[in-house]
Amino acid sequence: QVQLVESGGGLVQAGGSLSLTCSASARTFGNYAMGWFRQAPGKEREFVATITWASITYYADSVKGRFTISRDNAKRTVYLQMNSLKLEDTAVYYCAVEAQGWASQLSRDYDYWGQGTQVTVSS
Repeated sequence: QVQLVESGGGLVQAGGSLSLTCSASARTFGNYAMGWFRQAPGKEREFVATITWASITYYADSVKGRFTISRDNAKRTVYLQMNSLKLEDTAVYYCAVEAQGWASQLSRDYDYWGQGTQVTVSS
């Protein structure tokens, strides 16, 4: 069982920045791919970004060039730096573990999830 704890959400004006952090309890954290997903009210959960154990990254088109995912295996932590935030980025953001290491963009491929952290972008 892997426990994930997200932090760093909050309220920010459009154009601003936020940094999310996800800390994992897994001893084998370095073997996993890690992903960030988000879910806005009334919408399905959607892929945001993912990173392999070797720090190869993939992004949703909607956040490419604005968000950066990174990881520190020694600290068992994954980060999501969000810049140039838009109103449509408002959502609950979840980090997740993909134990197979494929860095999938599908939520069904992820094995463990955090509780989520709210990001609200205001005009």
